Amino acid sequence: MSNLDLLVPPRREDRHPATCLAYGGTLCGSGRKGKKKCALMADADRGFTQGTICPLLPAMGMMLSLPDTAVLMHSAVGCGSMAHGTNGNVRSGHAARRGRPADGLWFSTALDEVDVISGGDAKLERAIREIDAAYSPQAIFVVAGCLPAIIGDDIDAVTARVRPEVNARLLPVHCEGFKSRFMATAYDVVYHALGRNLVPEPDLAGPREEKTINIMNVSSMGRVDEQELERLAGELGLKANIFPVFSRPESFRKAAVAALSVSTCPTHDDYFLSHLEEKYGVPFVIRHMPVGIANTGMWLRDVGERLGLGAEAAALAEKEEKETREALAEFLPHFKGKRAFLSAGEYRSLATASLLRELGFEIVGIRSFHYDEYAEVELDKLRREKGDFTWSVANVQPFEEANLLKRIKPDLFIGHWHGNNNAGRLGIPTHVIYNTAYGYVGYRGAYDLARRLFRKLRNPAFTGRIGRHARLPYRESWYGREPFSFIRSGTGETA
Repeated sequence: MSNLDLLVPPRREDRHPATCLAYGGTLCGSGRKGKKKCALMADADRGFTQGTICPLLPAMGMMLSLPDTAVLMHSAVGCGSMAHGTNGNVRSGHAARRGRPADGLWFSTALDEVDVISGGDAKLERAIREIDAAYSPQAIFVVAGCLPAIIGDDIDAVTARVRPEVNARLLPVHCEGFKSRFMATAYDVVYHALGRNLVPEPDLAGPREEKTINIMNVSSMGRVDEQELERLAGELGLKANIFPVFSRPESFRKAAVAALSVSTCPTHDDYFLSHLEEKYGVPFVIRHMPVGIANTGMWLRDVGERLGLGAEAAALAEKEEKETREALAEFLPHFKGKRAFLSAGEYRSLATASLLRELGFEIVGIRSFHYDEYAEVELDKLRREKGDFTWSVANVQPFEEANLLKRIKPDLFIGHWHGNNNAGRLGIPTHVIYNTAYGYVGYRGAYDLARRLFRKLRNPAFTGRIGRHARLPYRESWYGREPFSFIRSGTGETA
């Protein structure tokens, strides 16, 4: 039975038992295996935790991007509030793809103390009817936060009861933050709702489109990155169906009849790609993230080999790599010997580290938000290259990162926009590892990132001034402690 046959998708830690959230050590140390356990332990945790990432954050980024839909949060009013920050990407994403900006549409049942006692089913039913009547969306995501799971509200029963009375498609989404410690579960729950409700049945999808490939994007790429992958696919005579963010119904149909599905990030995509293969017979490739020169070449060759275009893909990759390296030559002397620290999701942090090494940087540290078996492909690439470095697996934990940065003192910190403040307050030049307005993916992305880093490092005065006047909230005694001293295994032993 497919996971899509279940009402509620399994947790990420149940599907991937080796998934880990707490590791501190070195890259090479993470590969050592003892008689009883690996250096990376699935049961490892922290005795003290400072912050985390709720799965609702990436889930809202995916759901709000879909045109003609509404998101109804069934929980306390604060759940879903990150939509205000996400809406900038939603507006710019629509503008880049449709020619005009459009806001994401979200609502909340705003459960209160009375609802906790008496239940919120009636309030949810009323909200669904009102949204359908007032806004006429094609679909409504009905999203359960933590409260419904605690008090026993059943969003599946409610949507089944209301469905005959409304015109919109109703998509139950189980994204209760406390059920899974792994942010990546968010991608599974949204894919689960899309697969069960919006992708047509095999007999309705139509004939196989032999020149169409699904290129998966869960809002981890901006339009400029999509265009780069469309360009490379076009060079091989292929049409790219970018899916699922900002997708119209035709993209959902094409997803079921494409010749191949291609992941751009294994962390995001394995749940749904397995479903497309099981139910629709669409094979998939899920090994490399096309960030960096070598990685993009491997990604492109994988696509070519699966579609009988191996020679063409190899020739294209060789040509693009040669042109890219020639274009990068002017920057490389400026990067030689510079020390970089990266912080991001599992695959993006590791793939970007490979790109920085291609540019001449020395990698001195990486913080990945989690670890699972898909990371081993990238970790093996980094292990084969000369040099070891600090590697941290942490679902945020800024106190550990501040300690590491104070010790390592890198020349450059690359992380997500909401996480660069630690480095900036320490006077370290920072750059955003992902911004939908800029290119990161493919050969053009490698060049664009190099050009931006060149400008950033040529004049680091801004962060230098911040470092002289700003302070982080940690005592000097913490900086004197071992940064991973709070990590423990499930048995209480130091991990």
